[in-house]
Amino acid sequence: MFRPFVSILLALSLLPAAAFASDSFWQTPTIAGAGKIHALPQAAYQPDRNATYKVVFSLSKEGDKPDQVSPSLDHVARAVNLYVSAGVPLDHLKFVAIVSGGATPIVLNNAQYQKLHGIDNPNLPLIEQLRKAGVDIAVCGQAVAEHQFKYDWVDTHVTLALSALTTITVLEQQGYALMPL
Repeated sequence: MFRPFVSILLALSLLPAAAFASDSFWQTPTIAGAGKIHALPQAAYQPDRNATYKVVFSLSKEGDKPDQVSPSLDHVARAVNLYVSAGVPLDHLKFVAIVSGGATPIVLNNAQYQKLHGIDNPNLPLIEQLRKAGVDIAVCGQAVAEHQFKYDWVDTHVTLALSALTTITVLEQQGYALMPL
């Protein structure tokens, strides 16, 4: 009596898994290979295509494994992909990602990252893509000093900021929304 009902429930529960397995389900429309999104054009709270969005992302976590891209940096890529997918032009995105605390090593150049972790810095290709999309990737100068890194160890695609504290407060006074990651 309940077997057809159970079979239907089982079949329905497998549908989302099949959708996630689809190659076209997850997309990376602007930042290739990072910041995966699923477009939802009918969902609520769509960005206004004509508005300008000012966001300062505070990145303070490196990630669990040094051979993987920082999840916080990947979320910045996701934000870019989400807004562009919703029709917001790249030049309407005023995004700054300020790296500090435990995330500081993600901005090291390859030579220094190799000395620290024994591998190339997996974050650098994403940082370069984000820069090309107009995202300013900055590092807290105080965090660089705290980690006893030299300032010339920071990758050339990264802006050296006085501090994360001042960067965030200066940008908030300019109308940026804070997004801690």
